[in-house]
Amino acid sequence: MRGQDLINATLPEELLLEIFNHIEGSKSDCDSCSLVCKRWMRLERISRRTLRIGGSCGNSPDVLIKLLVEKFVNVRNVFIDERLPISSPPAQSTYSFGPTNSWRKPTRGKGRGRKTAGSSSSSSKAGNSGTENSGSDEYDIEPFTLSDAGLTSLAQIVRLEKLSLIWCSSVRNEGLASLAEKCRNLKSLDLQGCYVGDQGIAAVGQWCKQLEDLNLRFCEGLTDTGLVELAAGCGKSLKALGIATCARVTDTSLEAIGSHCTSLQTLSLESDLIKNQGVLSIAKGCPSLKVLKLHCANVTDEALLAVGTYCASLELLALNSFQRFTDRSLLSIGEGCKKLKNLSISDCYFLTDMSLQAIGSGCPGLTNLEVNGCHNIGTLGLEYIGKSCPRLSELALLYCQKIGDDALLEIGRGCKLLQALHLVDCSNIGDDGICHIARGCKQLKKLHIRRCYEVGDKGIIVVGENCQYLTDLSLRFCDRVGDNALIAIGQGCPLLERLNVSGCHEIGDDGLVAIARGCPKLLNLDVSVLQNLGDLALAEVGEGCPLIKDVVLSHCRQITDVGLAHLVKNCTLLETCHMVYCPCVTSVGVATIVSTCVNLKKLLVEKWKVSQRTRRRAGFVLSYLCVDL
Repeated sequence: MRGQDLINATLPEELLLEIFNHIEGSKSDCDSCSLVCKRWMRLERISRRTLRIGGSCGNSPDVLIKLLVEKFVNVRNVFIDERLPISSPPAQSTYSFGPTNSWRKPTRGKGRGRKTAGSSSSSSKAGNSGTENSGSDEYDIEPFTLSDAGLTSLAQIVRLEKLSLIWCSSVRNEGLASLAEKCRNLKSLDLQGCYVGDQGIAAVGQWCKQLEDLNLRFCEGLTDTGLVELAAGCGKSLKALGIATCARVTDTSLEAIGSHCTSLQTLSLESDLIKNQGVLSIAKGCPSLKVLKLHCANVTDEALLAVGTYCASLELLALNSFQRFTDRSLLSIGEGCKKLKNLSISDCYFLTDMSLQAIGSGCPGLTNLEVNGCHNIGTLGLEYIGKSCPRLSELALLYCQKIGDDALLEIGRGCKLLQALHLVDCSNIGDDGICHIARGCKQLKKLHIRRCYEVGDKGIIVVGENCQYLTDLSLRFCDRVGDNALIAIGQGCPLLERLNVSGCHEIGDDGLVAIARGCPKLLNLDVSVLQNLGDLALAEVGEGCPLIKDVVLSHCRQITDVGLAHLVKNCTLLETCHMVYCPCVTSVGVATIVSTCVNLKKLLVEKWKVSQRTRRRAGFVLSYLCVDL
């Protein structure tokens, strides 16, 4: 009944809180609820559990943190990332905040600044952000820098469970130690890029006995002393640990982790100082290890043999740039790690087909395989996988010059569940191999091919005829792919959402018209460097694909302002557009996109094509490849 509040008068606060808890996954819904009335604003603040804070604002970040802690009293998860602008769209089920009135006095001709509007703490509305150059001639804003004072405010959240401080370079030992002492329920801590040292990490080990997940990547101030104390303090609860580029961390730390962290399940390690002894200690002391990612140039077969012997629960193994181990290592993995599902080997020059044979025969449950730059692995090795691993769902072959079409024949025969295939610079794979995959793997959803010059229309046509569930197709710089291929895709793949045909010079209007008429769910389109593409194709895309959010048109020499106008007439959901080096596009086309696409967040264009009026109206979404163009 008009004029009466039938909800607030009837629903108790407990029920409203329960409703808010159920819609927490939708930021826009929560923001809308907080704007209904003061009561709903207060209750919605109480219900929030997660805060995500970007990194570009002009006001003091420590003051911002203090304000947020006071207003959102039941927060459990806080994510602070200095790499991201304050206006970056948050991930689902998180909330992005910034200080109100974070504008500074305009200055002329100064770089690095961003024109960024912060949102209110009660209703966070993410603004639009450009790149470093966007708005740099109008606004100059100081960077976000969290200090120990901000951590002291965060320490008031005594029930804090997850904390991420990515590249917060001003955080020091004192602030971390103060927070650790008060937030003893902390379960996840990400300190990537923070210059904290032994004192702070030791305090975490002393006070945070429930810590399960710790990321110490690029913590340059850390030494063995801090990690040993951490392992001794909270090693029993620790389940996941990441260490990379910590120049003073050696095998001593891994020996302590192997001794104390018996429940460790995930280890990501990147270091040239780590040798066999450290990995041996982990393998022997952490029998529950499920995920192991190693980038350690000085580790040899001895360490990997121990992993195969002691880590029977291993499910994911990633080995990067190993120049000192051979097939013996993967023979051991195949014999001992029967639960292995995900294997990635990159730049391991001494591995041969025998390694994949061992994995195929010993790990039939393999679902994901990546072979990157392992030049001695050829067709025979992948054939073993196709014959032995029927559950394979994702396959990536990068820079594999010795793998040919016959390998994909076996994959197509034996791996009926394959959903994703990535091929990069595989010179011996051509149309026949793609045909084998398309005819055998009809559940295929993602196909990415880059610089495979033997792949042409024949293979992609068969994909269109057989893979009706395809949602993601990328054919970058495949010179032999033309309009006939896209016509088949448009006719046979109605669920397509992402298409990238950058550099496929044989594609013109006919191919893209077929996509526009047959793929109405298209969200992302990259047609850059297509010299034969014109306004007709853009008009058809605008008519047939109204859901498009991202489009790349750079280096398309025949596209004009007329085509852009037709494109954006119906594609009002467009968020990003790249169109540099399009000589027939003028300031009129730029103004058309800016004025029509109300959701636009980034427009990459030459600076000289932007009028003063457009710059005043939408400077915060403009991004320039080069300011002197």
